[in-house]
Amino acid sequence: MTTQNPPDNRKILVCCGTGCQASGSMDVFLAFQNQLHPEPGVTVETYAKATGCNGWCEQGPLVKILPDDITYCRVQAKHVAEIIDKTIKQGELVKKLLYRDPVTKKQVRSHHEINFYKKQHKVALRHIGEIDPASLDDYLAYDGYKALGQAFAMSPADIIDEIERSGLRGRGGAGFPTGRKWRSCAVQEASEKYLVCNGDEGDPGAFMDRSIMEGDPHTVIEGMIIGSMAIGAHKGFIYVRDEYGLAVQNLGRAIQDARANGYLGEDIMGKGWAFDIEIVRGGGAFVCGEETALMNSIEGNAGEPRDKYVYPTEKGLWGKPTIINNVETWANIPVIILAGAEKFASIGSKNSKGTKVFSLVGKVVNTGLVEVPMGTTLREIIFDIGGGILKGKAFKAVQTGGPSGGCIPAELLDLEIDFDSLTEAGSMMGSGGLIVMDEHTCMVEVARYYLHFLAGESCGKCVPCREGIDRMLEILTRICEGHGKMEDLDLLEDLSETLKAASSCALGKTATNPVLSTLRYFRPEYISHIHEKRCAAGVCRSLTTFDIIPEICTGCGLCEKNCPVQAIRGEKKEPHTISQELCIRCGDCFNRCNFGAIKVV
Repeated sequence: MTTQNPPDNRKILVCCGTGCQASGSMDVFLAFQNQLHPEPGVTVETYAKATGCNGWCEQGPLVKILPDDITYCRVQAKHVAEIIDKTIKQGELVKKLLYRDPVTKKQVRSHHEINFYKKQHKVALRHIGEIDPASLDDYLAYDGYKALGQAFAMSPADIIDEIERSGLRGRGGAGFPTGRKWRSCAVQEASEKYLVCNGDEGDPGAFMDRSIMEGDPHTVIEGMIIGSMAIGAHKGFIYVRDEYGLAVQNLGRAIQDARANGYLGEDIMGKGWAFDIEIVRGGGAFVCGEETALMNSIEGNAGEPRDKYVYPTEKGLWGKPTIINNVETWANIPVIILAGAEKFASIGSKNSKGTKVFSLVGKVVNTGLVEVPMGTTLREIIFDIGGGILKGKAFKAVQTGGPSGGCIPAELLDLEIDFDSLTEAGSMMGSGGLIVMDEHTCMVEVARYYLHFLAGESCGKCVPCREGIDRMLEILTRICEGHGKMEDLDLLEDLSETLKAASSCALGKTATNPVLSTLRYFRPEYISHIHEKRCAAGVCRSLTTFDIIPEICTGCGLCEKNCPVQAIRGEKKEPHTISQELCIRCGDCFNRCNFGAIKVV
């Protein structure tokens, strides 16, 4: 699923996604722009380009130099002059900026040689990191809007057939077959129909959709135009989280450029088809990721879910048939039309075709954005692509699917990720967040944390969700504070069944996943909290005591220097001690010690 390379100039690609910008990549880009000057006698121009997220956030800001195929990591503005002098003018490598493989200790020249990228298969992210998202010409150079031209030669039914045959399922979490959804809307008789892109990505640690909107906005627009032709809609909305300022900026510019060049408006590509798109900024409510709450928000009402007696494909925005797909789903549409359904369906697993974009975060070496074929195992993502667990600690669990997902234990590391396998394991695909946890994670506290998040994000409209989540949170808080009882575990399970059965929307129905999955796979931790009044991970302060092992302590003084309450004392190069009367159980010493001399009692 590759596209042709655009024409021949030497390019310096600077990752300017949100993550790299936070690390100074715009200063790097501007430094290249200011310091690059034409060289006498040189016929090939060198220019710098600000791209979207390259995915490897751990090593940002990233700079790629093409066609030399050089990738520099953690580049700062102060390095730009050296890169120009050595690499651009003399063809030499700036070795200190190359990635060093942690196993072989060898420096790596090209990102193609790095494990983080080797097992990836980019479809939705195919252009990101290669094109300037603010440039329509860049998008066109990578076959942009060719799929749209091809779609104009197809009937609406042919377009839907192609999407159905591809096996594409919605990437927003539920995994509903996209073609089937479109067909159910296309057959509706209505004076107006609407089409929506759900960019309200609210899961903690998730940034898949944000990166697509920031880095390749035209692919979302092109996918939506093709969708509008399939169902007969003339108006579309992109609903974006208010916090996603760069995404709004790049989408706004892309919509403006598409209109000015005949790809949006009254007569698209001179074919007589009318369709336009409006950006709607969300107010930061997690529940607005649910499609009916999102529609209420677009209409100017409170972001509360509607009862789904009638699906949006029949009665959606303003009572009209409406299609809602998430950002990643729309990004796949041009690929399917251009390359063909069979090619897309050849990727992935039996019932989950294509690829999936994941944000890989937490206690993993290589954090960032990854795209892999459906059916790739958790082990491959976390250890082959992610590089394993930080500081060589043991893997404990991975939480998939955001706050409404579940925690999958080490014994299921070889689980092949797709919609169905994750559901069977007690979790869900969700929008694609993967939060990796190590041996020092308390799974009871993890469940409590997500219930606390969901309690604050519940719209409060229905009693099961509003009251049920709060009662479960109270129980989990009691357990974490050492006041739990064994009957609390049965009560948590009973409340979970009630929430799943009686809540109005998916927020309440899936809020129990973190609790049920941790009870399923980590029940001994709950029992230890209740019976032994002990948190073995050293996280729950009421149940934790830290002590120093004198035989291991080197007396380096790092823990003493950073203790916020001066509870640690000792002579330099001599074993230190912790005053239990002063210790507040913050765990800072435990996390800082490089010798494993701090233990959880």
